Amino acid sequence: MAVIYNIFLSQEMRINYHKRRFKVIHQSENAEVDEDLIFEYRQVENRLSCEYAGASIKQGHLLGLVDEAGRISMHYHQINLAGELSSGKCLSSPELMANGKIRLHESWQWTSGDQSKGESILEEL
Repeated sequence: MAVIYNIFLSQEMRINYHKRRFKVIHQSENAEVDEDLIFEYRQVENRLSCEYAGASIKQGHLLGLVDEAGRISMHYHQINLAGELSSGKCLSSPELMANGKIRLHESWQWTSGDQSKGESILEEL
């Protein structure tokens, strides 16, 4: 799926993800998270973190860096309901929507298991 990223951010406008909540609206079939899972980000300076859990994930954690354009480079690890540990890396690119909320276009790859790649889209709640 080809996606065109429309970033409407000036050089002076920086995204801060602190306490922003996101929900998955689209994901590749090889993803483990479900659409009921909510990610609430914490950000200090350019460091981003999140702990998450949901219907398919017992516990997960991500850690990333936010660049000047609001792109997030992160690594994540999680334990699913079967008790399996998995990990991956992700690059998220923000799009400012007409309603002022953020949509994140994500390209990710498992660093465990089959090492497959995928895409997700998250929208701010």
